[in-house]
Amino acid sequence: MSEDCDSDIGDIRVKLDEIHRDVRTFIEDSNRQHLESVLAFVRSDYSDVLEKHLVADAEAGLSKNMVGKCDNLEQCRAVFTDLLQKNALLIRQPSVAGEYIDAKRAEIKNLRNDMPYDKCEICFSEVLDQFEKQVHLMQSLRIYETKKDTKQVISHIPTQSVIDGILEPLCHPKRLEILKAVSGQSMSFSLLSKLTGLRGGNLLFHLQKLSDGGMIIQQHERGDYMITAKGFRVMEGITEMYSSLIPEDN
Repeated sequence: MSEDCDSDIGDIRVKLDEIHRDVRTFIEDSNRQHLESVLAFVRSDYSDVLEKHLVADAEAGLSKNMVGKCDNLEQCRAVFTDLLQKNALLIRQPSVAGEYIDAKRAEIKNLRNDMPYDKCEICFSEVLDQFEKQVHLMQSLRIYETKKDTKQVISHIPTQSVIDGILEPLCHPKRLEILKAVSGQSMSFSLLSKLTGLRGGNLLFHLQKLSDGGMIIQQHERGDYMITAKGFRVMEGITEMYSSLIPEDN
């Protein structure tokens, strides 16, 4: 009788864990959808206000920080204002190509190379600051998204650190399965045991590997296991890499 009761309690706990996981997944999806809705609303209803703010901020910055005693002040200010006003207009677009932003950065640098005075650096520094502020707002609204170019730093990757901290902790299918599972919500030892088919020391071994690699943590002794910020970033990287390499129909 006692064994049947314990079994029933165990089944109830497993079911509660599953319900909790479903609720957490729903909440996370809802939060993402809510964020996208808010951003879409801001982009559609406040683009005019945001554009005016960017233009006013740029004009104020140029007036305050450009070199005052210069024969070319008004001519340069007109050029810079026009450039920044046109860039501010991009806030109305649904998306902005990275190539366009790169081209504008190059345009500013080329203008600087044609200027006659050392003090011109002060004015161009202000222009670039205002430009990057505008780009940052576009990124915040997800109008402009870019990825850092990693090609030039591949040779600087510390091989052993990557192996010890990323590859080795995930080199076993069960460990990747565990990390996938806790990406959605924290999970108990018993639920992970049921998920992986591992018991006792075998499961502990793989959990310890992930913990040593900084991928997961245990909330407290005998508590649930949850993914760390590092673990989540690794899973995002794996997902992105898989999606780019494997055809969708597979």
